[in-house]
Amino acid sequence: MSIVAILYPAFILAILLVCIHAIFGLEIIKRGVIFTDLAIGQFAAIGVAVSLLFFHGAYSFMLTLTFALLGALLIALATYRVKHIEAFIGMLYAFGASSIIVILSNTAQGTELFNKLQATDILFATLSDLTEPLILYAVVAFVFFTLYHRLHGVAKEMLFFTLLALTVTSSVQLAGVLVVFVLLIVPAYLALIQSTFNPLGFAWVAGSIVIIVAMVLSYVFDLPTGYTIVFVGSLCGIIGALGRGK
Repeated sequence: MSIVAILYPAFILAILLVCIHAIFGLEIIKRGVIFTDLAIGQFAAIGVAVSLLFFHGAYSFMLTLTFALLGALLIALATYRVKHIEAFIGMLYAFGASSIIVILSNTAQGTELFNKLQATDILFATLSDLTEPLILYAVVAFVFFTLYHRLHGVAKEMLFFTLLALTVTSSVQLAGVLVVFVLLIVPAYLALIQSTFNPLGFAWVAGSIVIIVAMVLSYVFDLPTGYTIVFVGSLCGIIGALGRGK
């Protein structure tokens, strides 16, 4: 049986993740707040950790969304109230990451769970795993393209960060914080350093190629899938940046 026949649900999920995250990644890079998604992702992961520790995995989506929205709200407010916003977002990220360690330190598998929250194995996703993210990402994309560019000021910021929080809530549970960060930044960055093709279309194609190559390498060489995606994606971004120059 070929790799495609075995892994095609995972490939579909990977492309879905790339497509929705590229939309936000382009905006994040243009705004110059690169670590926004990483901070929100860490806050979302706090929700997963709380669910695992106190509720044995129950209420995971609700708790993850609550913490992701909290992180998004703090960043949205800080955009208008805080100087040196990148430093503030960095502190939020550090707070989120350390909170997860503190929470999971009371569990027997704390380190393993933390690693899983950072980069999850999506290699053997099934078709049933695609339904929820497909519906959620379709709704998020529709609202984004319909409303985002019509709004201004605080309303525009709140919509952006709410949609990002909804997306990250799902994707952190599916793929992990670091994978989400790479999918948000690398395809968008590669798209913005070229001027030949439409940025969003380029980000979709480039990101899909990168993540599928990473997943095939993970399968063939028995590597941890999440971290292989992070490695390959980051390497492509670095090579693209150095090769393109200023």
